Amino acid sequence: MQKIVTGPRDASPCLRSIQIEQSGEAYLCRETETLLEGMTRLGRRGIPVGCVNGGCGVCKISVLSGRVRQVGAMSRAHVSIEEEARGVCLACRVAPLEDLTVEVVGKMTKAFTLANVVGASS
Repeated sequence: MQKIVTGPRDASPCLRSIQIEQSGEAYLCRETETLLEGMTRLGRRGIPVGCVNGGCGVCKISVLSGRVRQVGAMSRAHVSIEEEARGVCLACRVAPLEDLTVEVVGKMTKAFTLANVVGASS
């Protein structure tokens, strides 16, 4: 099953639940906004934020369950065709079509995981 769809979106602004595997954090994201836009709109910090236009690769994630719609060009410098076929994408370039579970896999993965361990022990 392909997790990244490139077709047109539905006009309805449905809210989808986005769960981040490493932290267990969840937030609601509109189908009309990218995963990163939804997270930052709510003031959440679960997915690392970089340039927000697909150029830096900081928001690289893997979609573990659910489907997303591509809304911008996926930088081949950061996401290969093979990775994309496995559900890897940039959170600033996809919008949810269903409730999702995602895992942060980009450059900030180690820092993201360490921050959660430190935060959990405080």
